[in-house]
Amino acid sequence: MEIKNIAVIGAGAAGRAIAFTAVSAGIPTVLEDVTRSTLEDGTMWIERKLEDSVRGDPYPDVTQRNLGLVSLRTANKVEDAIRDADLIIETVPEELEMKLELFTIFDKFAKPGAVFASTTTKLSIADFSDVTVYRDRCVGMRFLEVDSAVYRIELVKTPHTSEETVAACLAVARRMNKEVLLMTDLSRQDPEVWPNAK
Repeated sequence: MEIKNIAVIGAGAAGRAIAFTAVSAGIPTVLEDVTRSTLEDGTMWIERKLEDSVRGDPYPDVTQRNLGLVSLRTANKVEDAIRDADLIIETVPEELEMKLELFTIFDKFAKPGAVFASTTTKLSIADFSDVTVYRDRCVGMRFLEVDSAVYRIELVKTPHTSEETVAACLAVARRMNKEVLLMTDLSRQDPEVWPNAK
């Protein structure tokens, strides 16, 4: 399982920062939000961050900046955003009904083999991943310090998450050059630390 494309559902503070992290690593990413103004604000924020990454640098990586810009697309519908995504990351508010609805949509419209990820920190991923027949491809991905910079990813396994899913998400995190903490659903005890790719 190789993740080549990402869809981020929700263009608020968390979603836009995750999308920025992904496109900065050169991963084609679709940022989705049903509210047009939120999507526009998120897109402009990402573009500014990409510009800031080269401004003032005596050896600016303009190629990397340009790659980030062309790697970002937007969508106003979840169904459109996820059709080609290998990894779908939802960043919506901590409301169980909303997440249940999203995972039902993922189950119906995602391409075969896609990984379904949630950034929840308050809910059990198993509570809403049970609505999909692909529970082995459901996982938690918590991007810490998302509004300023993502410096760590917590990868959260449910009892049903496959090792293949974990490996694919770990590879993406390493491509993003982030440290990963591997843990069990809703548990922050005894995390297994995976070093970044440096």
